[in-house]
Amino acid sequence: MSPRPLVIAHRGASGHRPEHGEAAYRLAIELGADAIEPDIVPTRDGVLVLRHENEISGTTDVADRPEFADRRTTKQIEGKEAVGWFTEDFTWDELATLTVRERLPHLRPLSAAHDGEGGIQRLSDLLRLLDDAPREVGLVAELKHAHHFASLGLPLDELVADELARHGWAGDARLTVESFEQTVLWQLRDRGVAGRLVWLVERAGSAADQVARLGSAAPTYADQLDEASLAGLAEAGLHGVSLNKALLLRASGETRPEIVDRAHAAGLDVFTWTLRVENAFLAKANRQAGGDAAEGDWESEFADLMALGLDGVFADQPERAVAVRDGL
Repeated sequence: MSPRPLVIAHRGASGHRPEHGEAAYRLAIELGADAIEPDIVPTRDGVLVLRHENEISGTTDVADRPEFADRRTTKQIEGKEAVGWFTEDFTWDELATLTVRERLPHLRPLSAAHDGEGGIQRLSDLLRLLDDAPREVGLVAELKHAHHFASLGLPLDELVADELARHGWAGDARLTVESFEQTVLWQLRDRGVAGRLVWLVERAGSAADQVARLGSAAPTYADQLDEASLAGLAEAGLHGVSLNKALLLRASGETRPEIVDRAHAAGLDVFTWTLRVENAFLAKANRQAGGDAAEGDWESEFADLMALGLDGVFADQPERAVAVRDGL
């Protein structure tokens, strides 16, 4: 039986190396992560690349590349204005010339020291890395902005299903797929992807696919966390929910077990994101001296969350989460 909670390396070991780089993925395996979480977005020519967002100026050197200066633009993504360079405006051959960099250099200077060491990874690259790993490591693949990309003629359900099938992963027991948009999860299931399906839940707002379909009548995330809604999601075929940590942990450090209990009663697994050691990301009660970049009382926070009976946690420093879990 797998240990509980599973420790999922959030964008690789992103507390130590620039996120979604090959080095971050390899280090996550070395540090004992049970699974790796990549965010998946497409290029203009339909290649699936691994970036937290389709806007890549904060995680690559694209802004320093004069040959791509004219690609800088402004877009509306899920109702929010974004300015920069977007994966859907590049071919894979163009993106392959970029290098990765630390997204939070002011908080993670040791990771930023590795800027420029390696390029953007494709989903196919990570699948091969996991297949070659010295032990079994799972994949928790997040599909980003599915409605947005479908409107551009880049349907993530089709692209991801084809890529997984091509590499023998469509029915692999190591596979979990997650998204803030339920629609793309059902579409993947209909395309024969047999992985576990997990719905990502924010602390506020509504999912983009539901807003596109229902407008102002779209239910909020919170509207769908009651007992009846969770039971309905399980009946429809969902395997789990993955909750913003703020839904489970108050600023005082007090935990909120009721959502976990309701989801488990409905037959759903429960995950939370993201466990990080820096003060900037901890509940106020767990912050310590030294400023945002200093480590706070992360041990207490991690332990308190795990004590809720979670099935998995996403962590930027996976070895810290493994150590706390193993000490419970």
